[in-house]
Amino acid sequence: MVAVAAGKFKAECLKLLDRVALRREEIVVTKRGVPVAKIVPIEGAPKPGFGYMQSTLTINDDIVAASAEWQAADPKKSRHDDQ
Repeated sequence: MVAVAAGKFKAECLKLLDRVALRREEIVVTKRGVPVAKIVPIEGAPKPGFGYMQSTLTINDDIVAASAEWQAADPKKSRHDDQ
């Protein structure tokens, strides 16, 4: 469960509602540190298919740089020449 100040909830309402729907987590809205409302996902509602893996992947290394030298194929030789 995540606690969010009312001012932040007001500014990010749609984003927080999407978070509740996608991650199926509860959000407590507070005013001056006192809980005033709880946003919960609807029971039995299907999890949306698009974007359900959002925020589950972490990249720990450079995915652009090749880790080994690559050799290009000879463009003059067709791969169907051997057959």
